Amino acid sequence: MTFYKTFLVLLFINGFALQNTWSQETDVNIIVNKANKVYKYSGDDRICIVNMDIKNNKGKTTMNRELVLIRKNDGDNLKQKWYAYFKKPADIRKMVFMVWKNTNKDDDRWIYLPAMDLVKRLAGSDKRSSFVGSQFVYEDVTGRLPKLDTHQLIKTSDNYYEVKSTPVDPSAAEFSYFYTWIDKETFIPKKRVFYDKNGEKQREYRAGKVEDIQGEKTIVEFSMTNIQTGESTYITFSDVKYNVGIPDNIFTETYLRRVPRKWVSYNK
Repeated sequence: MTFYKTFLVLLFINGFALQNTWSQETDVNIIVNKANKVYKYSGDDRICIVNMDIKNNKGKTTMNRELVLIRKNDGDNLKQKWYAYFKKPADIRKMVFMVWKNTNKDDDRWIYLPAMDLVKRLAGSDKRSSFVGSQFVYEDVTGRLPKLDTHQLIKTSDNYYEVKSTPVDPSAAEFSYFYTWIDKETFIPKKRVFYDKNGEKQREYRAGKVEDIQGEKTIVEFSMTNIQTGESTYITFSDVKYNVGIPDNIFTETYLRRVPRKWVSYNK
């Protein structure tokens, strides 16, 4: 074989390898973005009752919380607004957590503490802090943008895509990477395992019961377990409604103190 022919063969092989790598990266990003849409963006808006059962490492309930969770999408650009009004227990009744989810900067987060009649703006770094004493962090509630991580398709089985995600900025997260098992039919993330900076399992999310509500596949039972402490949090959604016409003015500081009664009592 002449030098010229050898060169062409090598060029073809390298070009095929590069194309194959690009194709895999493109495919995994399509999978992750679709799963994110299904998981956190179904409908134009959504409202539901949330029951949060927090258990110790012996499986005994130590705290139970009930809240109304309201979410509204801001067009097709992945921006959202979230509003959580706590109804139970009595010591946190009327507490409100509000988020403006951004795409090019840290999310804006506020919390209203009724006992002190105090509105507090949360720092961007608080997104990885515990959400009201649970094993979920604030970012778990509103969702993590796919662009914050690089994604690798590790394995494809009959039922799942297994994806490894690594933070683009390692200093901005307390975990080093996480694996997600995405249902191939529904694109619902069924399981997610976070690993700490030492490569040890840290937390595990599992989706349980899924219902078809107004044509949207909706996870209505799910959990998060701290593998290192054995503590866990179980969440159930009820009275889920999509596309109810949530007004924009709910997501303002005015309604941190003043309850939007029509919406927080919508199921009565």
